[in-house]
Amino acid sequence: MPETVFNFSAGPAILPQPVLEQAKDELLSFRGIGMSVMEISHRSSHFEAVLDAAEQGIRELLDIPANYQILFLQGGATLQFSMVPINFLRSDKSADYIVTGAWGKKALPEARKSGRANVIYSSETEGFRTVPAQEELRFSSEPAYIHYTSNETIDGVEFKYDLDGGSVPVVCDASSNILSKPIDIEKYALIYAGAQKNIGPSGVTVVIIRDDMLERVPANQHSSLDYRHIAENRSMANTPNTWGIYIISLVCEWLSEQGGVAAIEKRNIEKAG
Repeated sequence: MPETVFNFSAGPAILPQPVLEQAKDELLSFRGIGMSVMEISHRSSHFEAVLDAAEQGIRELLDIPANYQILFLQGGATLQFSMVPINFLRSDKSADYIVTGAWGKKALPEARKSGRANVIYSSETEGFRTVPAQEELRFSSEPAYIHYTSNETIDGVEFKYDLDGGSVPVVCDASSNILSKPIDIEKYALIYAGAQKNIGPSGVTVVIIRDDMLERVPANQHSSLDYRHIAENRSMANTPNTWGIYIISLVCEWLSEQGGVAAIEKRNIEKAG
């Protein structure tokens, strides 16, 4: 076996060794059924159990209330730059964007293809070195939502608090720090995260969405871009990334064995020091 190397890539990032070992052991025969998890039907009872484990694992680790749905999508976090405004930014409304790095900057023009997107804070002129304090933020009049990126991997700045939008829905790209620490989930209307930075392999994106946001999806939305349609079909409106969801279920199991996200946060603080 080749020597294991240290992998500091932001994504696809390192996966826990026990997860890789279990995936290797089950690669040819998942739980002894004689087929790989990549071969079984996504409609089978075997995969239903995998989907349940991944969903429940995320729900328990982040203490997600029952009025939030957990979706497994494709297209990466980048597709969410478009899906969020396509679903929630009507032509007669605007949205507020906080830009603290490369990913927030990339999300902005996608929103403007659907409607008005106001930049209420940007640190670009200072080289993306800071994030605003909560009291610095001034939201526009009745925005459809507020969007921000909780941790910018390219520029290296992270929000140390959960942004409070009050009555305004908060949408967060949490790709690079989800499951690294506890979060106050009820501050958010929608959280999305590409799995490959912190949850699992590339090719699957996790979306955590509050039920009332699903009610805001316009009628006659393109079904593959419709959060409500995807939620009603439990992420299986079409064939999902079965392998990616399987690995997510193993990562969640491993995280629980380590003591959950509070224990992981403590370990991360020690590493950062």
